[in-house]
Order: sequence, then C-alpha cells, then structure tokens
Amino acid sequence: MAGPLSGFKVVEIAGIGPGPFCAMMLADMGAEVICIDRKTPGALGGGGSIIDRGRRTVVLDLKNPASADVVLRLIDGADALIEGMRPGVMERLGLGPEPCLQRNPRLVYGRMTGWGQTGPLANAAGHDLNYIAITGALNAMGHADRPPTPPLHLVGDMGGGAMMLAFGIVSALLETSRSGQGQVVDAAICDGVSTLSSMYHAMLGSGQWRLQRASNLLDGGAHFYGCYSCADDKFISIGSIEPQFYALLLQLCCIDDPDFKAQWDGAAWPALRTKLAELFKTRSRDQWCGLLEGTDVCFAPVLDFAEAPQHPHNQARGSFVETDGITHPAPAPRFSRTPGVAGSIPKVGQHTLEVLTELGFSAQEVAALRERGVIV
Repeated sequence: MAGPLSGFKVVEIAGIGPGPFCAMMLADMGAEVICIDRKTPGALGGGGSIIDRGRRTVVLDLKNPASADVVLRLIDGADALIEGMRPGVMERLGLGPEPCLQRNPRLVYGRMTGWGQTGPLANAAGHDLNYIAITGALNAMGHADRPPTPPLHLVGDMGGGAMMLAFGIVSALLETSRSGQGQVVDAAICDGVSTLSSMYHAMLGSGQWRLQRASNLLDGGAHFYGCYSCADDKFISIGSIEPQFYALLLQLCCIDDPDFKAQWDGAAWPALRTKLAELFKTRSRDQWCGLLEGTDVCFAPVLDFAEAPQHPHNQARGSFVETDGITHPAPAPRFSRTPGVAGSIPKVGQHTLEVLTELGFSAQEVAALRERGVIV
C-alpha cells in the first residue's frame, strides 16, 4: 500500500541537517519529493546518503537567474516546499514566499532555520549547539562539575527542527485541504526545542526542578535513573522510578542495604549512586541483561550504533532495514494500513532530464538550459 502522504508533491531545496531529514520523513510516508540539488556539495557534504532516500534529484544552479523559472514550474504542481536558507536568500533568488504563493496559492512554504525568520539573531550564523543553548535545554545536560555536554544534534536539528517542520507542513496541508489557501511555516530550531522543553518548565514552575545539572530525577541525579559501567566497560541503563519497579530492582540485585529505602531523599542520591556503580561493576553487560532485561525494573543495555540493529527487539520489529547495502533505521511511525517505505538512494542530479521532460521542457529548451549553465 502507498504511504499516508501518497499523492502529495514536495519540492525540496537542498541543504544540510534538518531540512533533508524532514524531506526524508515525508518521502518515507509516500510523498513525492523532488530535491533541487547543488552542483557541488557544501563543506558539510550533501546528497547521495541515506538521508536522501526515496526522492528524485535535480541539479540546478540557483544563482543563475534562469533557474527560477524551472523551480516555479515545479512549484505549479507542488503541495509544499522545504527550504533551509538564511532569511532573505530565497527572496534574492526570486523564490521567496510571495512569488511562489502567487504562482501556486495552495502552496505550503516550509522554512527551516536555527533562529527563525525574525528576531535579532535571525541573520547570524549558527549550528545546532548554539540554537539549543538559548533555550535552557543545553544547560540542563551533562555532569554537574563540567560544562554542558552537546547531546549530538538529535535535540536541536532533528527534534526541534526537522520533526517540528514536518509536523508544521502536514498541519498546514490539512488546513489547506479545507481553506484552499497556502501559507508559510516558519520553523525555528530554537522555538522547537523550547516547545520540547515544556515539561521541564512546568517542573521548574512547580518547584520540582533544580537548575543545577545532575541533581534532578531525569538528568542523572537520581541513582535509580541513569547509566552505569559494567565489568567489561560496557554500559547499562536503569529507570526504576516507580516504587514497585525500584523495589524489584533491589530484589533482583539482592540489595538489602537499608540506605536504599530512602529512594526519594535527594541528599542520599550521590552515595547511593556510588554504591550502585560498585555493584554494576561486578558483572558484564550481558550478565546484567540476563538478570534484568525484560523485567519491570525498566532496564536496557546501552548499545552503540553498530550493535543496535542486532538487538532481538529491534530485529523483531524490523526497526532497521537495508538499502543499497547500507543498514539504517526504518521509517517511523508505523501505520496499520498505509505503511511508509524507505526508498532507494538517488545519485545527485540523477533525475534532472526526467523531471524537466515531465514539466514539458522540450529538447531544445533543455539544451538551452544546459548551455546557459542552469543544469549540469
């Protein structure tokens, strides 16, 4: 069956990070995504990776004024556009929201930036780490006695950025189906991460969150919620928050130390964490898995990216698939009737002539575009 977004057409202006990941998510769910790639990749690469799966790719020189007409002809039949340029760049290329929505009033114009389209930082350069820094989220991550720890770019680029943009685009498409009018989606990573942090603001407001790192329930402060090293220098995770789960942890680990009865005494957490660390160091990760995995202790081994596809649970759910010899995560979430599909990985510019022909460009027009340097 076709995915839930089958029938929708998306134009993606090639970028890095959250924009391509958002486009991958939409393509996984069945949308037809046509990526307008660059002639040469940027400093951080681009094109031809797992993130580019499932879409067709056209190479245009967007700095060439003649390319705008090609993009606008693509937009004529599109439902949405994704771009991740700095504010004002698309406008200078003649492809800002105004001409695009004039051309296609139903278009959902998705804009992905770190700081947003407005505000004093809008035109400043930045990366994931900077965007999450001003939200308060970064300051809450890491050890108490060291600077905050960068949490990969899952929190900012992917969570607060790509997934918020995908949610915004699909929400706008639903509204367009009723109103017949398109609109601009301004997805800023700093906004998205702030939204993801809502629960922590609620806890702070109710006095349940301390600003000191590693002193709270969910930031590694509690001895019953965190990661521990094993005898083989691999790691396990424990999340025994509820009293019944905590009691089971003590039972299965044969802990009869009365100090552990003070589960919610924050002052006792550091000493109890030290005791648990000593205990977990006595066995290997696999030995602890044999004792605790699958129980209500709330336990899991800490796997690396190479180990994760081999875990029995991930294998049973088909959480990873193989495309062109590369193992990678399968589309998510799951749909009972219209499942998503991980498409093949295109080569940059692979579909240029095919797409131009579909748009009605004649052989002479294609030759002229090539001669003017618009296409490669």
